[in-house]
Amino acid sequence: MSVGVSAVGSLADAAVHLRITGLSGGEEVTVTSSADDHLGRRWAAHAVFRADRRGTVDLDSATPLGGGSYAAVDGMGLFWAMDPVGAPASQIAFLPAFPEVRSSFEVRITVAARGRELGARTLTRRWSADGVTTRAVAVTADHVAGQLFLPPPGGPVRSAVLVFGGSEGGDSQKYTAALLASHGHPALAVAYFAEPGLPATLHDVPLEYFRTAAHLLAAQPGVGSAPVVAMGYSRGSEAALLIAEEYPDLVRGAVVYSPSAQVNGGLPNGGDAWTVDGRAVPHRLIPLDRVSGPVLAVAGADDRLWPSPGWAQSIGTAGPGEPARHALVYPDAGHGVGTFPYLSAPTRFVNPTSGRVDELGGTRAGNAAAQAAGWPQVLDFLDRVPTPQPR
Repeated sequence: MSVGVSAVGSLADAAVHLRITGLSGGEEVTVTSSADDHLGRRWAAHAVFRADRRGTVDLDSATPLGGGSYAAVDGMGLFWAMDPVGAPASQIAFLPAFPEVRSSFEVRITVAARGRELGARTLTRRWSADGVTTRAVAVTADHVAGQLFLPPPGGPVRSAVLVFGGSEGGDSQKYTAALLASHGHPALAVAYFAEPGLPATLHDVPLEYFRTAAHLLAAQPGVGSAPVVAMGYSRGSEAALLIAEEYPDLVRGAVVYSPSAQVNGGLPNGGDAWTVDGRAVPHRLIPLDRVSGPVLAVAGADDRLWPSPGWAQSIGTAGPGEPARHALVYPDAGHGVGTFPYLSAPTRFVNPTSGRVDELGGTRAGNAAAQAAGWPQVLDFLDRVPTPQPR
């Protein structure tokens, strides 16, 4: 018996194709995946399959027999459906909000029948492509807190991306930024509160802080004339849209996940979330008439945290003469609709800054399908952001 795989080592956002051969025709086997998270906690998923008459199980086309970790045909089901051993994954993430960036993690695939292991294969899932470089940026030295990721030199010039999360605070989007750089996009993961030197909570965060981050990213080697795009998740979507509107000569478009089309109050106790020129940004719809580049909004139709599907549709509707805007709304997905695919993520979330348990909506399968479909579209969108023309 053999466990065939399309790639033993691959980026964490790349699909791999598993094919088990050398079984008896009609033989029933259990295929299990397992991996350790950054805390050393074991995660696992399993599915039961029946080999075809040639003694083969192709996970891209084989239907699980039932009773496993996922139900429908899905070649990457064993990756996103992993649970922490001994506990449900309803509110635990394989990748928590603020881990240090690891270079890779391993996933072990085992095949068993009649209580006996028939074979195994270990795959390496990498967070950065060869040649990607990274360094921490700090408020004391750079006036910005976060992590900078740069693609290998010599590649094609692609848009640079500011990446930031939402009400969880801290620098929660480092792995997204690492994968963006692996696809050729210089990326700066930005913390804007709940980090040393920054506001403790989501209150009175100056938009000028993001402008400083955008200037820092634009000044990096290899960026040159490439456009800078803001990518914000949840509450970070407000910041992304606001800075694209406020600084159109610097930030030339936005990608927003589970977005809001309006400015909301501060967290956790109301007040103002954002300021500009020392004044509070009003709590109202965010005008997008000055945005100088395209905008892409991504939402889950079953978002139970806030009404992001309607907001995404509103954001995705451009006025006459405005740059293109698009909305992607995925059925059966919730607030966890993004970003990159193939990693176990919860449908409930314990907010580390407030301790509140948020119902995110959607199903794990629905979120996984949305991430697998949406991430390539986001990368394609970023590849197509036009380079600013000299005036």
